[in-house]
Amino acid sequence: MRKLILQMQMSVDGFVSPANGGLDWQLWGWGDRWAWDDGLKDRFNAVFEGIDTLLLSRPIIEEGYLDHWGRAAKNFPANRHYAFARKVIDARKVVLTDKLQASRWPRTVVARGAMADEVNALKREPGDRHILCIGGVGFASALVAQGLVDEFQFFVNPTAVGGGRSVFHDTRKGHRLRLLDSAAHECGVVVNRYAPA
Repeated sequence: MRKLILQMQMSVDGFVSPANGGLDWQLWGWGDRWAWDDGLKDRFNAVFEGIDTLLLSRPIIEEGYLDHWGRAAKNFPANRHYAFARKVIDARKVVLTDKLQASRWPRTVVARGAMADEVNALKREPGDRHILCIGGVGFASALVAQGLVDEFQFFVNPTAVGGGRSVFHDTRKGHRLRLLDSAAHECGVVVNRYAPA
């Protein structure tokens, strides 16, 4: 069965969305300032080699995620660090929402059913490539709450933000995770990979 991989940038104090929305806390956003070292860029690109489907939230696609990486793929065709941008364009994209009637983006479908049904259907599809989830904290939290995430990839930035939102909300039992891998990079980002315990 295919895995759903949730990839998020995180602060060192565990938040994926800071309370101060104007805080510049990530070493890399969508812009041109990309302070990741080459090893981390290579690792990020390697993740995209193992996927064939992107699961996207409606807000992130409407904010320009596909347009942005489409431009990057055209602007940096020979730069190995932007190989993932070509994968973003070539991969099948699924937008999980009941607020859109049809897709306005190439190679992108709108899935309007219940979250668990749609995600589990994607996981049951044949093949050995996985599904990468890209979305905001609300979308990610809903996937976590329904137990749909098979692997967490947290890119921990060397910044404490002091407060904000997490993808984990079970205050009764918490969320037990099993460490798959942890790697520190020269730029200060630590990539932690976990599976549900």
